[in-house]
Amino acid sequence: MREPVELRRQRILAVLRSRGSARVADLAAELEVSVVTVRRDVEELDRAGKLRRGHGVARSLVPVEEAGTGAATAVATGGRPGEDSAPAIGLVVPERHSYLFETLHGARTVLEEAGMRIALHIAPAVSGGERPMVERALASGVRGLLIAPRWRGRGAEEADHGWLGSLDVPTVLMERRPRPGSALHALDSVCSDHWYGVHLAVEHLVALGHRRIVLAARDDSPTARAVRAAFTAIAAERAEVEDWAVTLSSPSAVPEAGERSHTELDHGPQPDVLDLVRAHGATAALLHGDVDALMLVQRFQEAGIRVPEDFSVVAYDDVVAALGSTPLTAVAPPKKEVGRAAAELLLHRLRQPAGERPAPVRRIELLPDLQVRGSTAAVGGCAGE
Repeated sequence: MREPVELRRQRILAVLRSRGSARVADLAAELEVSVVTVRRDVEELDRAGKLRRGHGVARSLVPVEEAGTGAATAVATGGRPGEDSAPAIGLVVPERHSYLFETLHGARTVLEEAGMRIALHIAPAVSGGERPMVERALASGVRGLLIAPRWRGRGAEEADHGWLGSLDVPTVLMERRPRPGSALHALDSVCSDHWYGVHLAVEHLVALGHRRIVLAARDDSPTARAVRAAFTAIAAERAEVEDWAVTLSSPSAVPEAGERSHTELDHGPQPDVLDLVRAHGATAALLHGDVDALMLVQRFQEAGIRVPEDFSVVAYDDVVAALGSTPLTAVAPPKKEVGRAAAELLLHRLRQPAGERPAPVRRIELLPDLQVRGSTAAVGGCAGE
């Protein structure tokens, strides 16, 4: 998933606020995009009066000494953040995980404002891919870690419990909730309250008169599993929901066999979403995640099911939900705020004086909100509420 343009430009500005200036080629390498893309971004930001463009270089309009103590120290000593002039914090996130881009940006802003150097490590899309990245970060001397493991299955999560729970630097899990009684139960964590997000979606659809609702969701991440469990519980408890069902949003949205735990069942054939909708007479669906939701809406329309005239859709994630030909109503987890809160929690841990009794472990949950757009309508009525 390509990073949204506005988010990429915010990251460029954050780097310049931290360093004062940066070469376009260096920015392209750090953002993992082409030099042409960054050059275009820099030109647009220059026209908007947000930075100053030079030949192959972008410069902040904010004086370097105001950009944070770490940046000021770096310039004064002839270096820059990213070298040994400031303490480093390791950030470990999965490869090609668009959901975490905003989370990463939120954490990065807080840490750079605190004068911390960011050491970003991208874990490959393989089981156990985070451990080598963490070992590399620790070997480089990071003072703490922010990490969002991929954990496609519970088996992959359990495999990480031992080493991740025994790290000798302060560590905060981002958008991951340690399971009760696990080796990570006593690890600081910040995540979205996905039960509440599903509650908002069901509440919205019920208020519009929908009584038969299906969930088509992924099953290859902690967020996906939390969404599926929440929907099952909420739909079963709501008297207004007369009928409900669950299926996969994509046949490939499941963990590999080696990433499952011994308690998980193999995923056999799952009913097709369209077949499920017709079989249950459903009038609405919650679809996780955004890309799958946009593709499924296209399938609905190709099958003659109009959204929202015939069928209402709520997406879950709100990364690209607003960009469809029909902008999708979506549950929006507070992604950027999760990153900010995780970074602040790590800083709180790092600032504790040596020799004091360790501060209590904190498990923070932030509530999502619902962005109502054009994909939901009252049964037999008009779009929106």
